[in-house]
Amino acid sequence: MSDDPGPYLATGPRVGLRPFSPADADEFTARARESRELHRPWLFPPCTHDAYAVYAGGLIRDPARAGFLVCERADGALAGFVNINNIVRGAFRSGALGYGAFAHAAGRGLLTEALGLVLAHAFGPLELHRLEANIQPGNTASRALVRRAGFRLEGFSPAMLHIDGAWRDHERWAITAPDRRQDSPSACS
Repeated sequence: MSDDPGPYLATGPRVGLRPFSPADADEFTARARESRELHRPWLFPPCTHDAYAVYAGGLIRDPARAGFLVCERADGALAGFVNINNIVRGAFRSGALGYGAFAHAAGRGLLTEALGLVLAHAFGPLELHRLEANIQPGNTASRALVRRAGFRLEGFSPAMLHIDGAWRDHERWAITAPDRRQDSPSACS
């Protein structure tokens, strides 16, 4: 990460992360439409302005969610997105990942770089302890991505999530924060 991220929350050599905004609707929905063949049957990002407004609005306003656009630093083009959903605080300090690369950026390692930045943000400023990724077993690209990032396979859940009109099986992958901070002592100690 560079010392001056500019318009980004975090940067790597080739990508920067920034929050979603309503102004991204045109580019995001165009990229989502161009990427339908890549995303199906695993992922269904919003392809219309109305759907984007609902999707991005939830990521912007809901404190239990954090959304990051992955931008190519060379030209600022949207390369993909990584979201942390269902953020739970307290003793759990956990969230569930959702992510996708756009077709023009797929296979170039940009999402791998971005996921590393998101993990640093999640385990740093967001103070989470655990992130989970629930992946359909046939989604080999997604499984490879989380494996590269250090996630471990924890189990299998039949009929876990309703996607594309049916209940789909998922593998549960997870990663926990590195032991770089001490938990605060209990108030009863």
